[in-house]
Amino acid sequence: MLKRLTLFGIICVLISLSCSTAKRPAKNESSAFGEIETFLQSLIDTGGIPGITIAITNGSDIVYSKAFGVTNIETKEKLEPKHIFHIASVSKTFVATAVMQLYEKGKLDVNQPLITYLPYFKLNDERYKNITIRQMLNHTSGLPDVEDYEWEKATSDEGAAERYTRSLTDSKLISAPGAEFHYSNMAFDIMADLIAKVSGMSFEKYVKENILLPLEMNESSFYAPEIQKDLRTSPHIGHPPKVSSVYPYNRMHAPSSTLNTNVLEMSHWAIANMNNGRYKSTQILSPATHAMMLTPTFVSNKERKVSIGLSWFMYSYQGLMNYEHGGGDLGYRSMLTLIPEKKIGIIILCNSEEIHMYDTRNKVRDILLASSGKTTSH
Repeated sequence: MLKRLTLFGIICVLISLSCSTAKRPAKNESSAFGEIETFLQSLIDTGGIPGITIAITNGSDIVYSKAFGVTNIETKEKLEPKHIFHIASVSKTFVATAVMQLYEKGKLDVNQPLITYLPYFKLNDERYKNITIRQMLNHTSGLPDVEDYEWEKATSDEGAAERYTRSLTDSKLISAPGAEFHYSNMAFDIMADLIAKVSGMSFEKYVKENILLPLEMNESSFYAPEIQKDLRTSPHIGHPPKVSSVYPYNRMHAPSSTLNTNVLEMSHWAIANMNNGRYKSTQILSPATHAMMLTPTFVSNKERKVSIGLSWFMYSYQGLMNYEHGGGDLGYRSMLTLIPEKKIGIIILCNSEEIHMYDTRNKVRDILLASSGKTTSH
């Protein structure tokens, strides 16, 4: 298991003002990471949160990882960075990458209508014929959101993806394709069927073989039944927290939500996306295609000046571009934030839906940026 490193030089790299000229940080490693630990432990001690894990990357390295609390408040098993969480919508960044791999291979064209590849896709709205794959990846398809994930049914058969696509015939569009931003889990769930039909293998198998295993994310999977039981965490609901009797898994909604992973393996994902699609010697996407994913395509929130690329949200914070995706489902919250100018990646996973994840990430991010001598703005 990777443990946090304690060499002062590593934190200097993490919070240096540039990758070529490392400067001594205003705070040393023990105070910066110590402040993060004190804050996260306080959420366990006084915030009613069962468990939190965090990892921080710098460039191509994991420079910090730690776990707080328990995997399950009933068993009280100590939480470790190796433990597996349902990461909800952060899953979408993997799905979009899988689609763009197939685009690179010439298997599909993201600018073509979805019906080019799934001719049986149909809605109760003639405009569905104009929905392109790109619009589905940046939430401008006009498709509505999922109303009920039916987690309690836990469907796991391989026919679930096509069955879901065929089940949407009564759905109507919220807006014309390409006209407006409407976050749609439905659009991403259809991607399982698209990826399967275009690649010739199930969505879960394609992602496993072409993304997860090449990135050494060996314990991670979109197919929940194959996750090792001794690595699982439990979802918690309510305040005070209690263990949910239902785990958030339904194969019909795999792409939008159901990647199971840990902060250590998610660090590999952060590193790959910080390095133009490259992890160690593995290039999962060409730099040009990866850049397409991180290029703004639509303003998703005018007030907050947030744009979306292909699955990734982006905005400026303290003059630094941030690329991120958050997630929330029954009993879980997750957050992945990348700050390329600082070479920083932040991954936070929690087995409770009561945590204020954006506030938590903001605090951690502010500590790291303050350590580099920047003035924190609120």
